Parts: sequence; C-alpha cells; structure tokens
Amino acid sequence: MIRATGVAEVTDADFGTEVLGSELPVLVEFTADWCPPCRQMGPVLTALAAEEGERLKVVQLDVDTNPLTTNAYRVLSMPTFMVFRDGEPVRSMVGARAKRRLLEELTDVL
Repeated sequence: MIRATGVAEVTDADFGTEVLGSELPVLVEFTADWCPPCRQMGPVLTALAAEEGERLKVVQLDVDTNPLTTNAYRVLSMPTFMVFRDGEPVRSMVGARAKRRLLEELTDVL
C-alpha cells in the first residue's frame, strides 16, 4: 500500500484499538494500491495529519488486506473516508477531494 507520510496504517487486527478506542476523532481512508484517486489523496492526508494532528488522528486502511473491517462498514468505493468519534462512525465521504473541501466537511466533527 502506498502510505501517506505521517499517516499510520491500520489493519483488521488493530482497528478496534487504533480507531474505535482513540480519544481523538479519527479520519480513516479506506484505500487500495490499484486506486489512482487514492494515490492522489496521499499529499492531502499528509498535510491534514501535519496540520490537524492535535485534533484529529488520520489513518489509512488497505481494503485488499483488511476485508473484515471493509465489509463491516460496507465500504464499496475507493477512496472512502470515514470519521469515527467515540468508537462510532459519524461521517462518511466517497471519492477524492481537495484538502480545503475535506477540511470543510470535517469542521463539524472536529
């Protein structure tokens, strides 16, 4: 998987701890190596993690190697972004987007 710099990778095994158990809200990108729009999001996620790291945890999950989590949240399109707060998904967005738009969409969950 092509990881964004400063963005942790989560798996089926640690999703509960890293995402559901996080004290901060968590933005999860459900991604795949074969997905060009997912690769476009790398720099956006890197910047977001750097700028909002104190208020928001940013992670990536590879859908091909983590089918349990992908299926549990019924993720069908890549990239899908989900925001989790207090162990619950509170926002879902599908498709690549500019950083400014992503920040706007995250305003009410941060």
